[in-house]
Amino acid sequence: MKTEIAFWDTSAILPLCCSQVFTTKSKKWLRKYPKIVVWWGTSVEINSGLARLKRNGDLTEKETVKALRLWEKLKKTCRIVSPVERIIELANDLPENYNLRALDSFQLAAALVWCQEKPRRRPFITADEQLAKAAEKAGFNEILLT
Repeated sequence: MKTEIAFWDTSAILPLCCSQVFTTKSKKWLRKYPKIVVWWGTSVEINSGLARLKRNGDLTEKETVKALRLWEKLKKTCRIVSPVERIIELANDLPENYNLRALDSFQLAAALVWCQEKPRRRPFITADEQLAKAAEKAGFNEILLT
């Protein structure tokens, strides 16, 4: 049975919304895993990333608006993992056990809740090397865009 669902880190979704180094690779993986699972904070991270790119001059106002529209369209197809207490419980241990920062801990904890804490090599797509290592250690099939 072919799986079409994967957990997507924000670093892999942002390149789907605007031209980035990993845009081609992200689009390739989207064709393979079109059913996207994200954590509830992804929208904030996308908005933050786009604001940063605009502030740095990497995106124009027009490109930013287009990217936000693409994200809103994509978000309608995503399965969003809600903020439940178990995510906080799991995320509390991840910085020490997996060498993760706070938001990455929430990402991985949400992915674990999505699969009832049984990753069984489910795909976890990211452009973040440290998060990829942690996802693999937790039992996911990490797909690193780099």
